[in-house]
Amino acid sequence: MGLDYNVIGSRIKEARRAKNLTQEALSEQLDLSVAFLSRVERGSSHINLKRLNQICDILEVSEGYILNGADSTKKNYLEKEFSELLKNCSPEKQKMIYEVAKTIVEN
Repeated sequence: MGLDYNVIGSRIKEARRAKNLTQEALSEQLDLSVAFLSRVERGSSHINLKRLNQICDILEVSEGYILNGADSTKKNYLEKEFSELLKNCSPEKQKMIYEVAKTIVEN
């Protein structure tokens, strides 16, 4: 499964707006052109991990949230992922996963 740059760009845009930053202000802090940041937010340009880390630091969001929507700072950040995973498993595999999780929690 590859990265969805449209979703990544949308999350960056959402986080930027939540911090009340314009594209101009963020691009200045990143030493990028506004045009490039705009393309990133639209998903038509890709960013490297170093630049992603800089964006996340400025916007105060995790890389995990930008890449996959999971915010590891939240208590139940994997709840949706576990739910989706279990939906795609047979009842036998669900029981196996439950038994493994139960063993981990109890020890």
